[in-house]
Amino acid sequence: MTKINWAGFAKKNPKERLSQIKPLLSKESYYILENKILLKQDIASQIVENTLGTFALPFSVVPEIEVNHQNYTVPFVTEEPSVVAACSFASKIIKRSGGFKATVHNRQMIGQIALYDIKQIDQAINAIKKQKKQLLAIANSAHPSIVKRGGGAIDIKTNLIEDESPLLVVQVLIDTKEAMGANIVNTMTEALKPYLEILTNGKSLMAILSNYATESLVTATCAINYRFLNRDKIKAKEFSERIVLASNFAKKDPYRASTHNKGIFNGIDAVCIATGNDWRAIEAGAHAYASKNGRYEGLTTWRLDEANEKLLGEITLPLPLATKGGSIGLNPSVLVAFDILGNPDAKILASIVASVGLAQNFAALRALVTEGIQEGHMKLHARSLALLAGCLPNEVPFIVDLLLKEKHKNLSTAEKILENYRNNTLE
Repeated sequence: MTKINWAGFAKKNPKERLSQIKPLLSKESYYILENKILLKQDIASQIVENTLGTFALPFSVVPEIEVNHQNYTVPFVTEEPSVVAACSFASKIIKRSGGFKATVHNRQMIGQIALYDIKQIDQAINAIKKQKKQLLAIANSAHPSIVKRGGGAIDIKTNLIEDESPLLVVQVLIDTKEAMGANIVNTMTEALKPYLEILTNGKSLMAILSNYATESLVTATCAINYRFLNRDKIKAKEFSERIVLASNFAKKDPYRASTHNKGIFNGIDAVCIATGNDWRAIEAGAHAYASKNGRYEGLTTWRLDEANEKLLGEITLPLPLATKGGSIGLNPSVLVAFDILGNPDAKILASIVASVGLAQNFAALRALVTEGIQEGHMKLHARSLALLAGCLPNEVPFIVDLLLKEKHKNLSTAEKILENYRNNTLE
C-alpha cells in the first residue's frame, strides 16, 4: 500500500489534496477527479427511469483507518457536517492502540420462497429435505455464471410460520461472490417456485431475497489504551466508564438506540454510497439485526478491560457489500472510490465498513459524554449557514468566526452578519 504524508491535509484546498493523494490513484481516477467527471446523463437514464439530470454530493476521504494491520484511505460521500472529521479523529486514536480487528464470519445471501395452502406440512418439509440436492441443482442451473465463478446455491432450509394461513418458507443460501447478488438470488428462487409447488402440493406466494443477511455478518473490534483518551489516568478511566454507560443506555432504550445507530450509519452509509452499494439494503438488514433480541438495541458494545487499562469496542452487523455488479462499473466516482481503497474484495470492504461504523460510534459517544455533541458540530454548522446566507468562499472564515460569537446561530443571523461585514468592507 502506498504511503501518503497526511500532514496538513484538512487545511489544504481540493486541488492541493488531489495532488497529495495522487500516488493512490490510477491515471484514469486522477483524470476523473482533476476534470470533475461525473455520471453522464445518458448513462443515468439507463440506470433509472424519468431522469432529469444527476445529483452531486461532497466526495471526501478519511485517511489511515487501520484494519487488520493494513492502512486504508476511505472514501466518504455525505452532506452532513462533522462526519468526516469525527471519523478521522477517532481512527487516529484507535490506530495508536493497534487499529481495528475485523472478521467476516460468512458471506452468503438468503433467498425466500413462501408457500401456502399446503395440506400436509410435515410431509412437505420432509419432501424438501429429501430433494435438497436436486433443488440446489435446479437453482444453480438458473444462474450458471455465478457457479463458474465458484459461487451458487449451497444450502436449503425450511421455516414454518404459524398463522390462520400457515406459510412454509423455504430459505436458499447462496454464495454471490463479489456481487451483492439481488438479481442472482431472485433468479434462483423464481426458478425453484414451480418445483416446490409440485413437491409440497402447495401454492407459491412469492420468491425474493431477504435483506436480513444473517449469513453475511461482520465483526469489528478495537482496544483503546486509556492513555490515548486522556493524559490524566483518573480522567481517562472516568471517560471510559462514561462510554460504557452510554453503550448500555443504547442497549436498554430504543429511543436512544435509534440515534445511536443513526450515528453509526453516518459513516457506513457514506462509504456505501461512495462505493455504489445499496445503503438502503444495508440499513434495513442492520436495523433488523439490532432487534434480534426482541427489542431494538444499539449495534455496538463498549466495555472496560481494567486489568490492561483499555476501553474495548465491538460491532457486529450484516454487511453483504459488493465490489461488482449493479451500477458499480457505470459511475466514474465509484471507480475512483475503489481505486482510493486499493480495490479490495467484498470481504475486505465489509471489514473496512464495519470498522468505520465503530469509529463513528466512538467519536459520537466521546463527544456526547464530554463536551456534548454541539461544540464540535457547531463550527461546521456555522459554515453551512454562512454558505446558505450567500457567502463567497473567501468570506466564509470571517463570517463563521463572527457567527460563532452570536447567541442565536441561524440563517437570519448569518445574513445580517454578512450584510454588515460587506458594508464595513466597502467603507
